[in-house]
Amino acid sequence: MHVRISSVPLPPQVRGSLEDRLGRGRRELRGSYRGTRERAEPGTRAVVIGGGLAGLSAACVLAERGVSVTLLERSPQLGGRLATVPSASSDPAFNVAPVAAFHRHYYNTRALLRRIDPELVTLRGLDDYLVLGPDGAQESFANLPSSAPLNAIALLRRTPFVSLGDLRKLSTERTRQMLLFDPAKHGLQHDALTAAQFLEETGLPPRAREMLFRVFTHAVFNDERTLSASEMLGSLHFHFLGNPEGMLFDVLEEPASDAFFAPMERYLRSIGVEIQTGTSATLVTRDRGDRVHVTTSRDEVLEASGLVLAQNVTGVRKLVRASPDLVSDATFAHAIDELAPGASYLVWRLFLDRPVEEGRKPFVRVADLGSLDTISLHDRFEGESRRYALRTGGAVVQLQAFGVAEGLSNDALRDELLRSLHVLYPETKEATIVHEELVRRADCPAFAPGSLASRPRVATPYGNVALAGDFVKLPFPSGLMERATASGFLAANQLLDRWDVRGESLYTIPTRGFVGSFIGR
Repeated sequence: MHVRISSVPLPPQVRGSLEDRLGRGRRELRGSYRGTRERAEPGTRAVVIGGGLAGLSAACVLAERGVSVTLLERSPQLGGRLATVPSASSDPAFNVAPVAAFHRHYYNTRALLRRIDPELVTLRGLDDYLVLGPDGAQESFANLPSSAPLNAIALLRRTPFVSLGDLRKLSTERTRQMLLFDPAKHGLQHDALTAAQFLEETGLPPRAREMLFRVFTHAVFNDERTLSASEMLGSLHFHFLGNPEGMLFDVLEEPASDAFFAPMERYLRSIGVEIQTGTSATLVTRDRGDRVHVTTSRDEVLEASGLVLAQNVTGVRKLVRASPDLVSDATFAHAIDELAPGASYLVWRLFLDRPVEEGRKPFVRVADLGSLDTISLHDRFEGESRRYALRTGGAVVQLQAFGVAEGLSNDALRDELLRSLHVLYPETKEATIVHEELVRRADCPAFAPGSLASRPRVATPYGNVALAGDFVKLPFPSGLMERATASGFLAANQLLDRWDVRGESLYTIPTRGFVGSFIGR
């Protein structure tokens, strides 16, 4: 099937907006591709290893331009970390997956979704970004100006967690570094510190650090005590100080595997992608004719002109170590060897025998209450859970914890999270847990202090082999989901450049924040 889709256009911004006039709105990434032709030569083949957002993005762009693509995914279904984990029960409502937050500035992830949902009707916008803490503490990131420094000024003026006296005690140097942060220019400068050390040195009170900054450290599924200050500042810039769209986000109205990944699989198959689920790659070899050969767990050898490695950090490290042709370059081998998964995260879905109080928000962040990071009332926005609640008169509540301490058992974590839920939503104390589903994984990348310099990029020394994933170092600001998708687009573009085929346009927020663009010159 021949298609001429090379880039799905995004809806135009409102003309004359302040962000556009100041150059602070969405912008196209310059130099993201160099090819000139519309389609690849017949017989051009590529293998993509990994069926999460990174692999799907790469396979999609390559196949749309006429490349014959084989996509390998170790799991039985596509979606990676966001895929629905099937329950042992026959009731589909009992399936569980992390909440996928489609922020409005995730331009590339939304462009991928538009392949199967051009009007994004599967997304539902949430009206608040609320952080809850003990003793009735709460902080909202809604109704703030979208441009820095106005958003930061408005937040500090209305927050109860930073007083005028606290502002006088702030470290001028650390505050300046936050406001002027440029990921490309200052990343290495702050990579030796942990996020916790950097925040402590700002002089902000501990409560303020929890209520205002935990959002940005745990957004990358890491704990601030083991997270690089550079990654935390990048998250702050990407989601807040440099973000022209605001902090609010959209969620899928049905489970991700139904609303996103199953339709995406159908779309990819319709444009010629061969998808092999339940299949992993065990060895990669390269010959002098610039061809790659991928041996699969089915003892099949796939020959191709290009290869995209789009697994998680554990998967890509295992495959590279097993492939002598991929460790011939010592610098690349070291970069891959330095990759490591971060601390585990937990997703615990509770099916209660009664509804939660009507005024509760569908999704909230949690701070200063131990391990608990988010509470989502799935029956308020997800169709499968809503149907369960209507059928039973109960509620579906999902608790998530990121960067979980290594020695904390599932039982201890359950007890802690349930206590925190009861503190914040006292009405749930009387509810009976009719059913529960728990998933605990450690498949997110670690962003440890000192790791930025060696973190690999999309391009590799091997030319026709590219990397994609949320662990990859990109030349522009990004977060986990968006980094995965954007790196997949870039990996496809790198291969297409070799074949003189026009690649995918990428969009990003301004690389530098508003303050940095003027003061930091």
